[in-house]
Amino acid sequence: MVREIMKDEAFLSQKAEPATPKDLAIAQDLLDTLAAHKDGCVGMAANMIGVNKRIIVFDNDSSYMVMFNPEIVKKSGPYKTEEGCLSLSGIRSAQRWNSIKVRYQNEKFQIRLKTFTGWTAQIIQHEIDHCNGVLI
Repeated sequence: MVREIMKDEAFLSQKAEPATPKDLAIAQDLLDTLAAHKDGCVGMAANMIGVNKRIIVFDNDSSYMVMFNPEIVKKSGPYKTEEGCLSLSGIRSAQRWNSIKVRYQNEKFQIRLKTFTGWTAQIIQHEIDHCNGVLI
């Protein structure tokens, strides 16, 4: 189901709760909402649709990927950039890392480790910031 985009900065600033297998439907809503906004959005976190859980979805080389409880465990190559967000107005500056290793759970809640670089890494960092209550 496509959900409304959350714009309340007080809500978006809260640290998200861990996701559980009971939250699989939220991931589907996130995927549906991301697809509905594909012209102006490449990733979303659950708090962007009003659910305070550690779930992100993003465009991973032209196919959508879901991560439950993602966390960056290694990073390298810092750089400054500017980003926009459906939940926030305007363009804002952010520091990102060119290469990140992420520990997360897949849809079966199996733990996975994967390294991402470049644009995909930047998207993931933005969405993990959402999970941590960090607004760019």
